[in-house]
This record gives sequence, structure tokens and C-alpha cells, in this order.
Amino acid sequence: MAGYKPVAIQTYPVLGEKITQDTLYWNNYKVKENVCFYFVSFTADPEPSSEILVFILQIHIYGRYSQEPIKTFSRFKDTAYCATFRQDGQLLVAGSEDGVVQLFDIGGRAPLRQFEGHTKAVHTVDFTADKYHVVSGADDYTVKLWDIPNAKEILTFKEHSDYVRCGCASKLNPDLFVTGSYDHTVKMFDARTNKDVLCVEHGQPVESVLLFPSGGLLVSSGGRYVKVWDMLKGGQLLVSLKNHHKTVTCLCLSSSGQRLLSGSLDRKVKVYSTTSYKVVHSFDYAASILSLALSHEDETIVVGMTNGIMSVKHRKSETKKESLPRRRRPAYRTFIKGKNYMKQRDDIMINRPTKKHLELYDRDLKSFRISKALDRVLEPSCVIKTPEVTVSIIKELNRRGVLANALAGRDEKEITRVLNFLIRNLSQPRFAPVLINAAEIIIDIYLPVIGQSPVVDKKFLVLQGLVEKEIDYQRELLETLGMMDMLFATMTRNESTSMLERVPAKCLETKKTES
Repeated sequence: MAGYKPVAIQTYPVLGEKITQDTLYWNNYKVKENVCFYFVSFTADPEPSSEILVFILQIHIYGRYSQEPIKTFSRFKDTAYCATFRQDGQLLVAGSEDGVVQLFDIGGRAPLRQFEGHTKAVHTVDFTADKYHVVSGADDYTVKLWDIPNAKEILTFKEHSDYVRCGCASKLNPDLFVTGSYDHTVKMFDARTNKDVLCVEHGQPVESVLLFPSGGLLVSSGGRYVKVWDMLKGGQLLVSLKNHHKTVTCLCLSSSGQRLLSGSLDRKVKVYSTTSYKVVHSFDYAASILSLALSHEDETIVVGMTNGIMSVKHRKSETKKESLPRRRRPAYRTFIKGKNYMKQRDDIMINRPTKKHLELYDRDLKSFRISKALDRVLEPSCVIKTPEVTVSIIKELNRRGVLANALAGRDEKEITRVLNFLIRNLSQPRFAPVLINAAEIIIDIYLPVIGQSPVVDKKFLVLQGLVEKEIDYQRELLETLGMMDMLFATMTRNESTSMLERVPAKCLETKKTES
């Protein structure tokens, strides 16, 4: 080890990423198969028994070792659009495209009640706080209140002028419920009256509404906006959030009420703090999001997407195993001086120097095995977890002037690993200065042998496109910097001229006389 200095691994901070408590909390949600929860999904029967395509509403209750649905309801003549459980989880209410609202018992198959009154598709259903009434909204512009024991319609509200696509009932007052419509309005109804008691203008077709547990705040989503309304002040707009790039389709509230979640067609789920209404975290998904839900105590987050896939993420347990206290061994001086020896003033403590071990790639570099050192940092474990180590070794080889020798003479498998790493990380600004140089060296070395391997040829085309795109970005950035320098120089000249204009003429004459 004498005379060799280990390679200094540079730290490349990720730009724009700030680690907070919310980031650590929400990153604990991972895909897990063995979870137990309730959720509702809609699937189509591949072999309909009638001329009308029959859609089936399935209730999946996953066990620890089984992911097969244990309950299937197929009592719908047409598409089932919405469904929700009662708070106790024993009853389920669902609405379908033919305007029928059906009530099911979780233990049976036949519907307990069937409410017929809507003339078009029902898109929202919910139980009231007393658990004996059901609220429904449909495309016939009406909102209806049903009595479960008598299976009768109690009230009908015709205040909306367009499709009613979302709604929710208050969890505190059994007479209050809210609906959102494509007429850009959100209305609050009272079962003790025959008309709406509050109306707010969202400005876009309303896709989802949500009431806070206290009942004092209302959240509506439509278009790119998520708006929070203060119900205690007569529906005053509290805050308007515009953090999505496409239509916000669904809303959800955490169990504590401290976090608000919104899902959008831009394939993102945003998490807001309900105290500051700022985005504290964001989830990315593979397709546009249509539905979103959190389980009890926020243990599971379920997201439904337009590609027919339902993503289920489970939060890791925060309980830590209590480690047993490690028994400390007696120090070496205890055996020499005795157990009861007390340190004296003139005693000198000499610590044994710790031995430093070189990393495997440092050992290869020390022995001038440059190709072997590069191979070690191109292993999948290193490339995925610590790409900065690979970039640092490439930079060190380039500094020594042996990077071309380390990249030359590789077979198809080895050069594919190098190309995959470059394609993965070339577009990152923190790695671009080092990897662009490495990509140019690889292209110069292996360009004469292009055409011998279709796999390598495809990777080369992708890499060449990335390099050209990165060069174009650099050229545009330099042009922008040049324009900004000209603007700053002009502003500085104007400021100096304006300062001279502010100086009185007498002062200038005095200065000239003195000179």
C-alpha cells in the first residue's frame, strides 16, 4: 500500500431532491403481495349470457397466502360504475349504467335492496352518517336520497344542470351531503330542505369532492385544479392548488387528516400538507390514474390506472427489533495491570493504528489491472446502487490517460454492459461531463466493427442519439448564457449612466475645475 493513494469517490448530489420526514415516510410504501384489505374492482365477463355485455362487480378480500377473489356479484345488467362499503364493512352499495342502485350484504350473493329511479347511469353512491340512508347521483342531473329499510326514495334534488359525477356524505351530520357536477359547481344539500343550502363555483368540470372529518372544509378537483373551500365562512375559497399537468381525477385524505392526496391523468399522485397546502411528496405511476384510496391507519395505498392495472403498496412496519446490549469485553490493560488498577496522571495511552483496507478496484488499479478495475465497477450491484463509484473510476482512468485501453478489446457481453451504463446515466447532469467523453472514446474505438452484432448495433444507435441530444442541449445553454451576459452588461451600463445623470451639474463643474 506504500506509495498508493486510493481513488477519491466524488459525491454527486441529486439536484432538486430534498430528504424530509415526509419523503422518508411515503417512501416506505412498497409493493407487497401478502396483505389483507378490502377493495372494489370492475371486470368484464368474457362470455356474456345475454345480448347486453354483462359487467361483474368483484369484491377482492385477499388473504395472507391467497390472491383469489372470494366474493363475486354479477347482478348487473350493464356496466357497474361505482361502489362503496358502509363503515362497518357489512354492506355494499353499487350503481350501474342502467340507473339502478343495488345494496348487497357481504355474506350473501343476491341484492338486499334495489332502488330504481334514475333514468341514466349512476356515478356516485355513499352511505349517510346514520347508516340507514343512501345518496346517489347520476347522469340525469339528479341527486336522490334512499331509505334502506323501506327501499323507497325519500328526496330528489334537481339543482344541477349537467352530469353528477362525484359526491360524498358528511360523517357527522346524517342530513348533509355534497355532490360535484360537470356544470362546474359543487353543491351541499340538506335532507331537511328541498334545495341546496350551499353552492360554490369550481370553474372546471368537477371530478371528485371530499369533506374533511370535521366538516368545516371541502375539497374539490377538476381540470388541473384542487380547491379547498371553507364551509364555515359560506363556501369561501381558502386555497387553489395547481400542481398537476393534467386533469385531477381523484382525492383522498389520510386517517389523521394531516395529508391530502390527489391523483391525476399525468400519472402522478401528489401529497399535500393540510397545514401549508404545499406538496411534500409525489408518486409516479406507469399510466394515468383514475382512482385512489388509503386503507385504515394508512397501511396500504391503492391506485387504479387506465391500463387496467391496480397498484397496491403496503407501508413497512416502523417497529424496530430491540437489540440485546452487547457485552463489553475487558480491555487489554485489565489483564496487565489488574481489575482494580486506576489510571495515573503520568500514564500515556497509546492507541494501535487502524489498518486501512483497499477496495477491490483500488487493488486492481494499484497493480495496473485497469480493465479488471473497470469490470468491477460495472457489476450490476455497483451500477444500480452506487453509480458515482463507476463514474469516479472512469474519471480516474481518463486522468491517467488509460481509459481507451480499458475500454478496448471487449467482447459483445462486456461492451453491452458499458453501453447500458452510459445509456442509463448519460442524460444526468451530474454525470454528463465525464460520461460524454467516455461515450466519444467508445464510439471512436468500436465504430469500425459496427454491423457484427445486432444487440450492440442497437445500443450504439441509442447512445449516439443521446450524445447528439446532449451536445444540442449544451449548445443551447451556451447561447442562453451569452444572451444573459449581454442583458446583464446592458443593465450595468444603463445603471452607471443613470447614476451620472443624478449627479448635479455644479458638482461636475467643480470636479473639472479641481482637475
